[in-house]
Amino acid sequence: DVLFFFFNDTATTEIYTEQIVGSVRCVQETGTWGNHYRFFFKPKYLKSNFLMEQSKIIYQAPENSILGVPANLTTKNVPEHSVSNIIRIEAIYNTPEKYIDGEGVVAGWARTVRLQANNTIAFIELTDGSTHDTFQIVVDSVVANFEQIKKCDVSTSFKIKGKFVKSPGTKQPIEMQVNQNETHYVEIVGSCDPGTYPLAKKFHNPETLRQIAHLRPRTNLIGAVARIRNNLAFATHLFFQSRGFFYVHTPIITASDCEGAGEMFQVTTVLPESAEPINKVKVEKTTQKVDYQHDFFKKPTFLTVSGQLAVENYACALSNVYTFGPTFRAENSNTKRHLAEFWMIEPEICFGDLFDDMELAESYLKFCIKYVLDNNKKDIDFLNQRIKKGLIDELQHVYNSEFVRITYTDAVAQLEKVVAEKGVKFEIPPQWGKDLGTEHERYL
Repeated sequence: DVLFFFFNDTATTEIYTEQIVGSVRCVQETGTWGNHYRFFFKPKYLKSNFLMEQSKIIYQAPENSILGVPANLTTKNVPEHSVSNIIRIEAIYNTPEKYIDGEGVVAGWARTVRLQANNTIAFIELTDGSTHDTFQIVVDSVVANFEQIKKCDVSTSFKIKGKFVKSPGTKQPIEMQVNQNETHYVEIVGSCDPGTYPLAKKFHNPETLRQIAHLRPRTNLIGAVARIRNNLAFATHLFFQSRGFFYVHTPIITASDCEGAGEMFQVTTVLPESAEPINKVKVEKTTQKVDYQHDFFKKPTFLTVSGQLAVENYACALSNVYTFGPTFRAENSNTKRHLAEFWMIEPEICFGDLFDDMELAESYLKFCIKYVLDNNKKDIDFLNQRIKKGLIDELQHVYNSEFVRITYTDAVAQLEKVVAEKGVKFEIPPQWGKDLGTEHERYL
């Protein structure tokens, strides 16, 4: 909230000062560039609410769009096939009436295989990962390899052809029957030993799943997160591309510490092999420091903490750009707010101001929320029921609410007021001129 104005015309300075501010601290700077005058003042010295009341034309979304994205693009297409003639389970459930009484091929992994009717019928609960729901397949004993099917269990991989029928049960609208040995088949693509397979049908907590990371995607939790993350990435590109932003790939290996954003992971080729002693590292004779002339890049390099520095170069040529890629932070802090590796979206706007920035941030966040609510209903329902009650209401509230704009000065004033009048205590007392902490932001 401290504003900086630069002028090199004293006449303009005097006029502007008289109109806007009654008390100004002025610093004259002299250098090879000539004389500059720098002025410092707090917004409370300005005309009332000058920043918030100034005339400003904010981005207006086109008709037939949702936050700037064409409405016809906001519902994701559900493809029928991914490979050859195999029908995706998501497509079957999306339009079940299209498939009933027809034949087709599905493929995936068994969640369960159970036998009924004196072991003459096998029920396979199949998932292909395209949706949260599993697909029921009823296999009759007339199938040639039925004895092998009876021995199959959880996570067996199948490719199955049969007839789609309306399900007599209430759990699903459609199922598949495999009861013709001549035209139907059950191909066992890969078997699985249930005695050593560590995943049961029950819910596994994330800590347990970290011990078997290669199998995590097969669980309902990580499967839902993966599908949501996929659509969030897709929505990110959809939003910025619809707004006329260019996607820029920025370097992952860099010699720059962008804004000093955090501790960096070093990338080097000067270290010896794991079996070799450390004294194999090449060092400068005089300083005994690592001699990076023997390194791949001839200088210290690191995994990037941010693509912002690199993408700003493109902003000054292409106008509005964004980068969306992996970033790395080496802070050894085990909290939910610290990650060693994550993907970050960093847009750069040209010829805009803080108001444009706020509008873009709010619209982007809301579009991502709506896109997931509309296109990941089954996954969001699962998370709402099993992971966080009230999640859907919370997301809908964010989407339907107008974000509040408040100046830093007003925010500090509100915090100081509740401290004085209500006795609210903060670890770090709010004070004008100091950064707001997480505790202050959460309270506001």
